[in-house]
Amino acid sequence: MKKSLLLVALLSAGVAFAGPPAPHQGGIESKDYKWNAQEGEKIEALKLKGDKKNGQEAYEVCGACHLPSGAGRPDGTFPQLAGQHTTVLIKQMADIRAGLRDNPTMYPFAATLTDPQELADVSSYIESLCIPIEHGKYEGPDAAMQIAKGKELYEKQCLECHGKNGEGEKAKFYPVIAGQHYKYLLRQMTEIRDGHRRNANPDMVKVIKPYTNDQLVAISAYQSSLVMPGNMCKPKAGAAATKKK
Repeated sequence: MKKSLLLVALLSAGVAFAGPPAPHQGGIESKDYKWNAQEGEKIEALKLKGDKKNGQEAYEVCGACHLPSGAGRPDGTFPQLAGQHTTVLIKQMADIRAGLRDNPTMYPFAATLTDPQELADVSSYIESLCIPIEHGKYEGPDAAMQIAKGKELYEKQCLECHGKNGEGEKAKFYPVIAGQHYKYLLRQMTEIRDGHRRNANPDMVKVIKPYTNDQLVAISAYQSSLVMPGNMCKPKAGAAATKKK
C-alpha cells in the first residue's frame, strides 16, 4: 500500500488505532537503565544506509503532524524535525516503538515503519531537509532578558553537548536544537526534569534536575533563538522547504 493511501486509512480509522506497547520496564527510574543500549532494531537501522527517495514516501505519514517541510507546530504539540541527525531520529522512533519512550500520539505512525531499513530511509530524508527559519520562539515582553539569562545557563551547562549553534553531535546522539519550537523545548525539558521522559539521557537529567521553572523558561527561550548557518532554509516567505545542498 502506498504511504499516501496508508495515511488516509490511518487518519480515517480514528479510534481504531492499535495502542502502544506496554511501557518497557526500563527507563530512567530503573537502576538497570542503559540510556543508549546498542541493541534491537535501532542498532540494525544505524548500520544501514538510508535511501532518501524511499524515505520521502515513508515520511508522508509523518507529514500529517510534522508538516511536509518537517517544521512541526509552533505551539509545541509536534516538534520541528527537519535537519535532525539520523542517529537521534532512529533512536527516538525505535524507543517509541519499543515502549521505552511514552508517546501514544506518535506510536501508531511510528508503527507503520515496517523494518530497520525503512527506519533508516525516513531518518535520512528528514535529516536532508533544511531547518525552517520561522518557528515558535519566546514572545513575552521580557524576551531580551529571558534570552540573556538562558544564554548564560546554556553556555555554562549545555554548550558542551549541544554546541554553540545548537548543532548537537550526531555520533553521540545529541540532538540538533537549532530551529526548535520554544514551547516544545520547554515541555520536553520540564518532563525530563520531572522524570516523565523515560528514555532521557541521565547526564541531562542531572543537569536539569535543579532548574526552577523560571530557569527552564529562560533556557528554552535562548535555545529557540539558535540557528545553524548553512543548514537553515532560505528566507523566502511562503516557500516550501527545500533539501540541504
